[in-house]
Amino acid sequence: MQKLNEEFDGRLSLAISIFSGSYKKGFLHELVSSQLDMDRLDYLIRDSYFTGVAEGVIGYDRIIKMLDVVDNKLVIEEKGIYSVEKFLVSRRVMYWQVYLHKTVLSAEQMLIAVLKRAKKLINSNVKVFASEAMLKLLKTDFSLINKELIFKEYLDVFADLDDVDILNLIKSNCNHTDFILSYMCESLLERRLFKISLKEGEISDSFVESILPNIMESFGVSKSDACNLILRGHESNLTYNSNKEEIRILQKDGIVKPLSEFDTEFLKSKGVTKYFLCYPVKSKESTIARTLN
Repeated sequence: MQKLNEEFDGRLSLAISIFSGSYKKGFLHELVSSQLDMDRLDYLIRDSYFTGVAEGVIGYDRIIKMLDVVDNKLVIEEKGIYSVEKFLVSRRVMYWQVYLHKTVLSAEQMLIAVLKRAKKLINSNVKVFASEAMLKLLKTDFSLINKELIFKEYLDVFADLDDVDILNLIKSNCNHTDFILSYMCESLLERRLFKISLKEGEISDSFVESILPNIMESFGVSKSDACNLILRGHESNLTYNSNKEEIRILQKDGIVKPLSEFDTEFLKSKGVTKYFLCYPVKSKESTIARTLN
């Protein structure tokens, strides 16, 4: 945004100050970025429509009508508190049903693994097929470069990337000599997504060790390669974070209180963390999945 502002002779200065929270009308920043910003209201409705998940439908029009400003801060009139609750619950449901859906998680983790594998091979002087911009980024260790140099040398390179570069990387390396890279690229391209299993508790290292022989035998790979075909991690979702700047409720008596001080049942629920394990399944046999589940 700063670089664009230079190109447009400072015409973005006001927008940048609102975005960064330095503008004198602080409530404008909250409309752009907060636990009840306009982007969240928008994408829930949009994504609910396009995915067919009705739980994402919220009464955004009523929430907007209930907005007010007190002491330069955004507030919601008390009679709109149930609409806010519905919004927060809907967002949580949409995260587990759409944004953190098992299929989404599997595809995302595979794509991350492809990029990491490609970077590792490039750093080992193994040729990887990709666009010039993609290769430049994969070759670079950004932890060794200061922020100013990244903005100066790599911002335009990053801006050159789009979905075509990603798809090109995947398609061009389906027949790569490196089995891990070629298998994951081909699997993504043909939508043979890795099997994914979710658990409430952490997946132990000993369990991962126990499934390695199955993968080694199924794909005829070494233990090292089998380890690279197992993707693991965790995702968390919290209905409402009272540690961040809270949604403020304007009571009928004119007193403003944070939402967490209201006796709201759903706010008492703790955040949920789910641990996942992604792995390839070559046959119909799914002993690993049954064991996890």
